[in-house]
Amino acid sequence: MLTVDGGRSWRNVTPAGGAAKGFRDVEATDRYHAVVLAGGASAQIYRTADGGATWHVVFEDASPGAYYDCMAFFDRRRGLAVSDPVDGRIRLAGTEDGGRSWRVLRNVKMPPAVDGETLIASGTCLQAAGTDAWFGTSTPAGVNNRVFTTKDGGRSWSFATTPLPGGDDTGILSLSFRDPRHGIAIGSDPRQPSDPLNTAAALTSDGGRTWTLAGATSGRRVSVSWLPGQSRTLIAVGRGSDISTDGGQTWRPFDDTTLPGIDCLRGAGCWAVGAGGLAAKLSYGHSR
Repeated sequence: MLTVDGGRSWRNVTPAGGAAKGFRDVEATDRYHAVVLAGGASAQIYRTADGGATWHVVFEDASPGAYYDCMAFFDRRRGLAVSDPVDGRIRLAGTEDGGRSWRVLRNVKMPPAVDGETLIASGTCLQAAGTDAWFGTSTPAGVNNRVFTTKDGGRSWSFATTPLPGGDDTGILSLSFRDPRHGIAIGSDPRQPSDPLNTAAALTSDGGRTWTLAGATSGRRVSVSWLPGQSRTLIAVGRGSDISTDGGQTWRPFDDTTLPGIDCLRGAGCWAVGAGGLAAKLSYGHSR
């Protein structure tokens, strides 16, 4: 769906045949140019340059084991898409021309994956800005979830282990960074191991090198974002929505709508999506 009037009206711009595909992520640079990721096995990336009137497949990867989960752009030209591990290492595809063309990045310095490590196809498991990027993983029981970081545009990566536990139905569901040092990841709460669907936050203040456990949300939350222009305010959505005004240490619910994704941008506000084409825009203090 596309809006060019702040959400007052919408039109369907789904690529031909797209109703049968599982679109994981969309990244737009203006009202005309966007790319969408049809993730999973036999992944495809579509691009439009005319506001969704026409779409072209600009990338495909049907390699055994490849399963693309999310994508992000450093700037208007350089972007990444991240896949589950192939041959023991997490796979990346990259573009340097605004999404017109993509290629699998085969010379990336990537630490080996833990056996059974994957990603959560949330669309917000990868974040990028400047030359920095971060993605979070889902690990098996007994291994805490990890966040991978690059400081050189994706050429080399390191990882940090978070306090968020691995296991069935767990994983880093979403990441958000308000600047190159301060970020948040949400996943299962280690303080309640009997309920892997209860969500907690982990915080970093050193660009992803170390993470500390913060507060638990009031229910299952699967996507998180900083409120634009606010250094301490975060919104998390899922089976209901929470707000934190102390940087993720405490959370309180404010809405019960099921919204599996949220993104907040300076100048555009916060937008969330739900099933059946639902779109919601946050007004500070309440949402609809």
